[in-house]
Amino acid sequence: MKAVGIDIGTTSICGIVCDAASGKILKVINRSSDAFIRGCADWEKIQSVEKIISCATDILDSLIDENVAVIGVTGQMHGIVYTDANGNALSPLYTWQDGRGNLPYGKTTYASFLKSYTGYGNVTDFYNTVNNIRPTNAEFFCTIHDYLVMKLCALKKPIIHATDLASFGEENKSGADTEDGYAIAGYYKNIPVTVAIGDNQASVFSTLANENDLLINVGTGSQVSVISSNKVSKDDIEARPYFEGKYLLVGAALCGGRAYSLLKAFYSDILGYVTSPDDATVYGIMDRMLERSVEPALTVNTRFAGTRKDPQSFGSISGITTENFNPSALTYGVLCGMADELFTMYKQMNENKIGIVGSGNGVRKNPAFIRIVEKKFGRTLKVPLHTEEAAFGAALYGLVCCGAYKNAREVQKLISYIE
Repeated sequence: MKAVGIDIGTTSICGIVCDAASGKILKVINRSSDAFIRGCADWEKIQSVEKIISCATDILDSLIDENVAVIGVTGQMHGIVYTDANGNALSPLYTWQDGRGNLPYGKTTYASFLKSYTGYGNVTDFYNTVNNIRPTNAEFFCTIHDYLVMKLCALKKPIIHATDLASFGEENKSGADTEDGYAIAGYYKNIPVTVAIGDNQASVFSTLANENDLLINVGTGSQVSVISSNKVSKDDIEARPYFEGKYLLVGAALCGGRAYSLLKAFYSDILGYVTSPDDATVYGIMDRMLERSVEPALTVNTRFAGTRKDPQSFGSISGITTENFNPSALTYGVLCGMADELFTMYKQMNENKIGIVGSGNGVRKNPAFIRIVEKKFGRTLKVPLHTEEAAFGAALYGLVCCGAYKNAREVQKLISYIE
């Protein structure tokens, strides 16, 4: 028996097949969706729904066979697409990166007026409604992965899982049906298809074999996530619905791994005056920088893209002396700043976890960052054996939905870590 997981990311779509008995990933397909629609305002981040669905369906068709027992689906949270009464898309995908919520509205912004954040579905819908952009015959809105499930299962009305619904904002304004458990939405080529789940929860579901660990994920953004029985909500912490009545406490850094990429771009710009280095060369130089002594360290605030609460805040570099004004100290300082932001959010959760699991390329490809995180958190960091965390989480969720496993605890025994 096998399970398929599909993850619709911001720039790429991933599909995996895993063995239901061992958890071994048998096949992976990663493709760029090439879906961004160009020529928009700088703050507008929208994508072609047709390109995404076509790419995802092609990947799925390449993965399924007679031994596939279930298809699990996940994808980028917060963003929305409008649909009509017949289940057809009426708009592009307004992604989680969309900035219309930060535009002025009266004496504040659209997002602040709703006490929410730009990119969240309810904020996007509010802006579109006020500015007469919302399609007149729109009956519902949903995530792009909800819409994929609709197309696969020929549904006219979206079903939104609680793990996604909370990403829109406090209230359910989508008009869609909701689900909060392990549920099958329908069938594609006689294979059960799950209700789509949020990618943050899917990644946690496939990486935390022990709920007493915390998860650090570093990609373009970064998150620190813990599973809790308590609904803790503070300035920088969200309590998102998880599975089996639990919550996922999440602190999200908007810059995250992008901070390190910005530093790479800075070095590339300097080196460009004398040569034409590629990304791998520059990252290699940065790795060598981190082998040097970096004390005393620079203090770097890596909130270069602001925060959800304060998008107008800025990053900073301080503590500059004649001894540490060098590229090695700056490189090390940026990594420390990334870890500091995550640790500050973790402390606000009031949870005492015993271990750390790290995922995302920002962790896997940067041993120096792992050492910094371990020192900051005072815990050993484990890295999952599988790399496609969200897609694998969707597949594991699917195995519970179809009855192959009874609950999260059982199916998560399939999770393995790098020795």
